[in-house]
Amino acid sequence: MRAAIEENFGAGSLRLPRPAPKRKGIFGRFAAGTNHTPFSARNKKVLELSLREAIRLKHNFIAPEHIMLGVLREGQGLAALILSEREVDFDAVRESLTHSLSNQVP
Repeated sequence: MRAAIEENFGAGSLRLPRPAPKRKGIFGRFAAGTNHTPFSARNKKVLELSLREAIRLKHNFIAPEHIMLGVLREGQGLAALILSEREVDFDAVRESLTHSLSNQVP
């Protein structure tokens, strides 16, 4: 997975970005030009589907498993493409994740 993602987005693309330096003073907290990157439409859809999965399972939290269920349900992104290229059985993954979540306590 890592190799496929780095092939598409470049080496080190999975590394977390360094936090921006904190601005000093009272206006530092409210300064324009923060490094906020808005979600793409597909990201928003996956998060919405993740929430729906959490609600379907009667959870009041979103775990990484819910997000993966959202990715599988959306089915069009890079993660879904990589999984399908590796012939991953989406139904088996979905069942395994649902089972894992049903044994999880918030």
